[in-house]
Amino acid sequence: MNLSLKNLLILGVFIEIIILLAAWFLYPEMPDTFRYAARYSGRLSFIVFLYTFYLFASSCPQPIQENLPLKNFLTLFAVLHVIHFGYLSASVYLNELPLEIHKVIGGALAYLLIVIAPFKLAQTSFKFQIFYFYYVSFVMAMTYVARLKGELEGAAPYWFHYAGLATMVGCCILFGIWIFRGRRKAV
Repeated sequence: MNLSLKNLLILGVFIEIIILLAAWFLYPEMPDTFRYAARYSGRLSFIVFLYTFYLFASSCPQPIQENLPLKNFLTLFAVLHVIHFGYLSASVYLNELPLEIHKVIGGALAYLLIVIAPFKLAQTSFKFQIFYFYYVSFVMAMTYVARLKGELEGAAPYWFHYAGLATMVGCCILFGIWIFRGRRKAV
């Protein structure tokens, strides 16, 4: 995908606006609007993250700073996930959802890493870069596990949650193999 960062961001923000407008059109009560906007915005972030992880794994051991598409998608993912956070925060507030402190701390760390990644990930060690991709993957996977266990209010288990979890686990394994092979070839 050879879109400039500016065009990627315009497209991403446009899709996020469409998600919010569609949620409002289909579910005009504000608590439901933001519940569904957060849900589908999260799925968009999931897809962009997996593609970003793919770019990282498939270009290994090329440094991030030399990989413009990867840098652009790290930025796109961060922007989309900040928008998702806004929708999610509004949903939690409007639906008066209880928060569990251990989940909030784990998610907050993931959000912090996601927001910092476009600026600092290329300057960190390879081991930290691996940690970033697998930690964010873990947090996303745990969201699907929570949905499957019925722990998230207003989100009954659905086939998409099984597919999302299986996709995340499969990609983590496949990308791990690619990374390991890429590093071995470089040595």
